Amino acid sequence: MKQPSALSALVEALRALPGVGPKSAQRMAYHLMQHDRPGAEKLGRSLMFATEHLQHCEKCNTFTEAAICEVCSDPERDAEMLCVVETPADQIMLEQTLTYSGLYFVLMGRLSPLDGIGPKEIHFDRLIQRATDGIVKEIVLATNFTNEGEATAHYLAQTLKSKGLKVTRLARGVPVGGELEYVDAGTIARAMLDRRSV
Repeated sequence: MKQPSALSALVEALRALPGVGPKSAQRMAYHLMQHDRPGAEKLGRSLMFATEHLQHCEKCNTFTEAAICEVCSDPERDAEMLCVVETPADQIMLEQTLTYSGLYFVLMGRLSPLDGIGPKEIHFDRLIQRATDGIVKEIVLATNFTNEGEATAHYLAQTLKSKGLKVTRLARGVPVGGELEYVDAGTIARAMLDRRSV
């Protein structure tokens, strides 16, 4: 028996989420349609609202509803420190540790040549411009400890050091292969406090 096209479209849309395969997407779609139509409608409205109102901060590239995000607008932040992270989720994890009071730059990814992701796709030019504005004194590389994250950190470190900037890297407290989004706040706090020059 063939599924209705509207249901097939919903399953395909849910498959776009990370870690959701065809079976999980189908279970979610059937659950929403069979048991939680109000939840499905709320999810749809929330997705529409987010896509209409969220944009990238003009300074740090994170998600925001304004041209400049709250962190970049905060005069209490240490403008001499710039922490480079892969995703807004990584930025939020670092913020929750309460150990870092500088500013951020969110790459929105990491270098992955096999997937066609190079310096342009991670907004490398914008990062260099921000890092060399004459205010920033230290760059903290807080990319994940995956192969791609390490390669990204190495590439950034070489380029930023050639510009005369102090470059540090989170200390290993974050497990190898680990992603900040899934690491507890205490481990991230220790890694931030024990960062090292690269």
